Amino acid sequence: MPFTSQIPYEAARIRAAAIYCSDGRIGAQCDDFLTNGLSLPRVDRVCLPGGPACLAGYPEATLAQQGVVDELHFLVEAHGLDRVILVAHQACAFYGARLNLAESRFKLVQEADLVRAAAFVHQVTKVENIEAFFARIDGGALVFDPVKV
Repeated sequence: MPFTSQIPYEAARIRAAAIYCSDGRIGAQCDDFLTNGLSLPRVDRVCLPGGPACLAGYPEATLAQQGVVDELHFLVEAHGLDRVILVAHQACAFYGARLNLAESRFKLVQEADLVRAAAFVHQVTKVENIEAFFARIDGGALVFDPVKV
């Protein structure tokens, strides 16, 4: 039986994209932040393990980086992007499993990676408006703290 969403389709583009981790534990919170925190409903999403970490120059993420760059080029051209949002999150398995970092170092490295990723996104897309956020766990909630890039 087909499913019909009760959310109306809106054709207008937001002209922004968000790059964040594909971790299913944070998807709804990222959507809430983008829609209600940044007033970006219907933002284009690029989700993959580690999110913007793949744009920070790690050899372990070279293939992912190439894919994200291709997607960003397409979105800039086809959707007229003029804003990119980068989100890293606490307890991201990419940093432990792929990069073999101790969890005590995650946040420090992730914030530095957001700065590197923002510079790289600007370099390859020429998009000027790039923002970054670190989502930290506070009790049972995610808090999105801005990171200066």
